[in-house]
Amino acid sequence: MGVVAISGAAASGKTSVARELASRLGYRFVSIGELFRRVAIERGISLIELHKIAEHDFSIDRAVDRVAIEEARKDNVVIEGHLAAWILRDIADVRIYLKADIRVRAQRLSNRDGKTIDEALNEIRIREESNRRRYLAIYGIDINDLSIFDLVLDTTYIGLEQVVDLVYNYVYSVLRNKNRF
Repeated sequence: MGVVAISGAAASGKTSVARELASRLGYRFVSIGELFRRVAIERGISLIELHKIAEHDFSIDRAVDRVAIEEARKDNVVIEGHLAAWILRDIADVRIYLKADIRVRAQRLSNRDGKTIDEALNEIRIREESNRRRYLAIYGIDINDLSIFDLVLDTTYIGLEQVVDLVYNYVYSVLRNKNRF
């Protein structure tokens, strides 16, 4: 039993790593990003538009974050999202941050969403600045302060399978040593 929180920069591999890690551990998988995207779809607006609205309407982030906390309290879960580890810092057994070079992340986003590199770069910059401002205003959290993390991993030069292997081995060891298995 355990709770793993994976945060990181846009297109750093959070969702892919968290989904595969959950599968390997036999845990549930929850994506805060997918919850946020669902809100955008329900409102019939783009992700960027929702980010802009959320900068003034803090109820959006608070509602999504409440779901993450509720899911964490059920245990046996990997929860990923930009703010997941900060929101779950007192609940999560392991907090992981993934990062990568912005150009590599833009290429990943471009490939995933069919955007040009310039569109992807622009989207990453807008989303990250919006996230930074919102989380500071709502929770007083500086997302540039990575001191709460147990593991910070740069995914720029390593493939998904290697990242998952590294994260799995780390998480498994921590959970075993905390007697959570």
